Amino acid sequence: MALDPRKRAEFVNAYTRALITAWSSEAYAAKLSTDARGALADAGLQISPDAEIVITRTVPSGEQDGNLEVQVALWETGLKTGRFEFHIPEAPQVDMAELSEGDLADVAAGGNYCCCPCSCCT
Repeated sequence: MALDPRKRAEFVNAYTRALITAWSSEAYAAKLSTDARGALADAGLQISPDAEIVITRTVPSGEQDGNLEVQVALWETGLKTGRFEFHIPEAPQVDMAELSEGDLADVAAGGNYCCCPCSCCT
């Protein structure tokens, strides 16, 4: 059973918030390791106390675990089984020297340039 559009949007927003916060805050990234339930709640993801939470920080090369559709499917599975898996890879390294002038303009203007492998910002 797929999430209705509103529930899906709520999940995507909260997951994206968790992902970006993990990339920008060492304290939040550490909290994901020590108190995943609390860290996810901070991002807007409420998970029952009896559910299992698995945080995957290293995504194997060649896998599309950073893909948003994969994460939505994992959320839906968690709602059914009580085992929630979150793929929150380490922050991507962006080499600013490799960005074109157009890419930099898109970033500055809030355009559609995506800086990460999970494509969460497109």
